[in-house]
Amino acid sequence: MADALSPRLLAKAPHRLMFFIGASNLLLAMLWWSAWLIAARWPTLAMPQPTPYAGWLHAFVMQYQVLPSFIFGFLLTTFPRWMGQPDFERWRYLPVGIGIFGGQVAVLLGALGWEAGIVVGLLMTIAGWSAALATLAPLLWREKGATWHARSCFAALLLGYVGLIGFLVFVLGGSPLWVFASIKLGTFGLLLPIYMTVAHRMFPFFAGGVVPGYTPWRPLWLLAVFWPLCLGHLLLELVHAYAWSWLVDVPLLALFVTMLWRWWPKGMDARVPRAQDAQERPRGPKPGLLMVLFIGLTWLPLAFALYSAQSIAYALTGVYWLGRGPAHALFVGFFGSVLIAMVTRVTQGHSGRPLLMPAAAWFAFVAIQVVAAMRVAAEVLPDAGAWQALAACGWLLAFAPWLLRIGRIYLSPRADGKPD
Repeated sequence: MADALSPRLLAKAPHRLMFFIGASNLLLAMLWWSAWLIAARWPTLAMPQPTPYAGWLHAFVMQYQVLPSFIFGFLLTTFPRWMGQPDFERWRYLPVGIGIFGGQVAVLLGALGWEAGIVVGLLMTIAGWSAALATLAPLLWREKGATWHARSCFAALLLGYVGLIGFLVFVLGGSPLWVFASIKLGTFGLLLPIYMTVAHRMFPFFAGGVVPGYTPWRPLWLLAVFWPLCLGHLLLELVHAYAWSWLVDVPLLALFVTMLWRWWPKGMDARVPRAQDAQERPRGPKPGLLMVLFIGLTWLPLAFALYSAQSIAYALTGVYWLGRGPAHALFVGFFGSVLIAMVTRVTQGHSGRPLLMPAAAWFAFVAIQVVAAMRVAAEVLPDAGAWQALAACGWLLAFAPWLLRIGRIYLSPRADGKPD
């Protein structure tokens, strides 16, 4: 019922608030970026070039405002549960949402011409991040023992916080090297380590709950090997040693291929369950919701195959083959696909709905595979600007129905009538 929708429900749980903000942020960010790319390609539709440069702002908004909205929604929910501690009170997570949402709105207004918007947005975003870190950190020293997944995620958040501050330093007059470092830290210090850590903890667990005979495989040495290799890639990018990044990219590729092979739920029946089975397991996870996780994971070794080939080609020929293609295989393919899969699963489960992929989620997931391939190919196709604009519009088209659906869910009571 329409009259059941209420913004007050957003404050009932951190995932409600932050996922709703994430949906809003993603729509706003991609509306602006799609419009800017269209205007850049067809000058009769020109938009003002913001300061900082629009491409840098796009990277900042996506890495430090859009995806962290979802990340904090997940971590503010799971950190206490991973460590056996009470859920957070709303006064602990409301400032996080206000800071990140208000910060992105201000940054986008700054991109459209509000002179003070960029600085105001950065300060609000830093405040939101600071509130999140101050909320999560005490759990790490209160718990008995060590939850290494929580520590891995928190280490990534700290690196992201450094990158966030670095962008502010640049905006306040620092060297362009600060913005370059900020963007690289956002990718290889923040997002990739968090995605890797959450996948390591959750993907085999999800598969073990639905696939008969599946043995979850998640040794901690995977994270121990991943971290130095990922930081090695980060360091090589920071010093522009692209001809040598294959030294860490090839081992990362091997690691990700091994993970995909060991985690893939072989022999799972992907058919729709019979009504009798659905009655026996009314809340059981359905194969579609599980399979999209592993299909999305496939983009990770693919991205590092491209990174490896790019580095080797550069070392041999001096040609920086594929440009930003590998990065967008990682961002659009891996980050985008897994975002749809994970957020759909959390949204369905925490809203009292069956654990299955609704039509809007299937549309978003399938469409984002096409968009990812389009964006990677745009680096080598004629008229790259037109293809980039088309890919951005495709991203917006893919996500819009799904985002509107989850936004409505978080404004509504749970479907099963239970409390959050």
